[in-house]
Amino acid sequence: MLSSAHRMRRSTDFGAAVRGGRRAGRSTLVAHLAVPADRATGADPPVLAGFVVSKAVGPAVVRTAVKRKLRHLVRDRLDQLPPGSRLVVRALPPAATADWTTLGADLDSALRKLLR
Repeated sequence: MLSSAHRMRRSTDFGAAVRGGRRAGRSTLVAHLAVPADRATGADPPVLAGFVVSKAVGPAVVRTAVKRKLRHLVRDRLDQLPPGSRLVVRALPPAATADWTTLGADLDSALRKLLR
């Protein structure tokens, strides 16, 4: 699972990433990435990741399964993101029936676009 140090919980963090970051949409998900403009010297702040899975994706069991898949996929990709960045991954309805490979490919494609 994604460690608690990397989990985004405050709505202000979600809002800052969605409104102030770059956006990349794919068939199963939309990713928003906000990278801090100023990097202070010293310890690097952790990368925070948050997930949005609405009721449009499916019932609670399906939404939870999609969130778990996304958390595992993002955990393996945190080292690709700049320190202090904020990533929000919003699942789209096709994510309910997508397998791990499809979700991973869409996430990789979105992150490649956001990190250009």
